[in-house]
Amino acid sequence: MADVDKFVYEVVEGWGQLPNGWEFKQVAGVAVDSQDRVYVYNRGEHPVIVFNSEGNLLTTWGEGFLKHAHGIFIDSEDRVYLMDRFLHAVLKYTPEGELLMTIGTLDGPSQNGALFNHPTDVALSLSGEIYVSDGYGNSRVHKFAADGTHLLSWGVPGDGIGEFNLPHSVWVDESDRVYVADRENHRIQIFSAGGEFIEQWSGFRQPTDFFLDADGYLYVAELQSRVSIVNRDGEIVGRLGGSKSDAPGQFIAPHAVWKDSKDDLYVGEVLEGQRIQKFVRIR
Repeated sequence: MADVDKFVYEVVEGWGQLPNGWEFKQVAGVAVDSQDRVYVYNRGEHPVIVFNSEGNLLTTWGEGFLKHAHGIFIDSEDRVYLMDRFLHAVLKYTPEGELLMTIGTLDGPSQNGALFNHPTDVALSLSGEIYVSDGYGNSRVHKFAADGTHLLSWGVPGDGIGEFNLPHSVWVDESDRVYVADRENHRIQIFSAGGEFIEQWSGFRQPTDFFLDADGYLYVAELQSRVSIVNRDGEIVGRLGGSKSDAPGQFIAPHAVWKDSKDDLYVGEVLEGQRIQKFVRIR
């Protein structure tokens, strides 16, 4: 039996101050780079807002181009990968916002499982291969080489093994196991790098986003007001939130989760939530 109180966090109230007149809108993604700079990817006028760990605004970018924030991933060299759902593309950037690579046809949704149709998330393996969950218009996971060359895809609509009902997030561990948040099936499915089914974990409430830490704990944002922390066996070892509330430390609709080098946790919310919260681990 797992210890469900293994992880305990407290909220840092008021973290991430914006200039007067600015709003986060829907905070669809959050990620932290090697310098503990926090990238808040949201659906407001300033799509990428970058803070230091104290919550001071550093810079913004993406204005006038990015349309609809969704997933974000930062690799070991601090390159930023954005998933724009309405552009139907994966966009690779420098930390300063210089576009380096585009995967997909901008403004070109594809049908019948082709690339992409309202995609949701992007993640990299340790060797640099790129995985994409293509969830709203398709029910697929796509795999690419580091240069954007398409390698393979898998998944069809449904609730059976290897089927998806809105694949909403993806992550790859050190053994190249691919975790997919099968949101409307309320489960996590795990696959090999070749797309073969390994196992599934059920009992989640619309899982929306992942962060896997160096100790193998998977942080799962769930749209229904909570964040769950899961060990390598799929057992719950900690939870934040649980009841729908806009009070500090509680959640309405978590959509994004990431940790920094100090073990602090960041959670972004959509729907009526529209905020970013920082949590410090106390146990």
